[in-house]
Amino acid sequence: MGKKFVRYGVLAGVVLLLGVGAVFAITFPGLGKSEKVKAVNGAVSIPLAKAGDGKAHYYRFEADGKEIAFFLVKAGDGTIRSAFDACDVCYREKKGYEQQGDKMVCKNCNMKFATNRIGPHAVGGCNPSYLPHAEAGGNAVIRVEDLKAGARFF
Repeated sequence: MGKKFVRYGVLAGVVLLLGVGAVFAITFPGLGKSEKVKAVNGAVSIPLAKAGDGKAHYYRFEADGKEIAFFLVKAGDGTIRSAFDACDVCYREKKGYEQQGDKMVCKNCNMKFATNRIGPHAVGGCNPSYLPHAEAGGNAVIRVEDLKAGARFF
């Protein structure tokens, strides 16, 4: 009885851990997908090389007690694009975006947007809400005031 009990106990423990992990992954979208960043001299700097792989890289910045989520992604045209991880319409659902190939997909309404379309002229609808950045010294530089301007989404 001792060995069987231990085997079943270990198996139950593994199943429980997998189940808890699945619940957290489903219950809390974005859990573990973002990196927390801090400002220095009024701006957040992120190495452009991080986003150079064509995959969306998610970040969060805390301001005035709110976590402001955003992402950087290298678009099909080779430029780095930045946006809040919230869309202009569905932000109230707090689901954000996921990447599917060269598109960002709203997790709430499933609308798809080409990464090279992210920018100041793509507004309204479920577009990823534009977050301006500058490029300097191999970094994407985002001003804290621009991040705070998107706090309403979160």
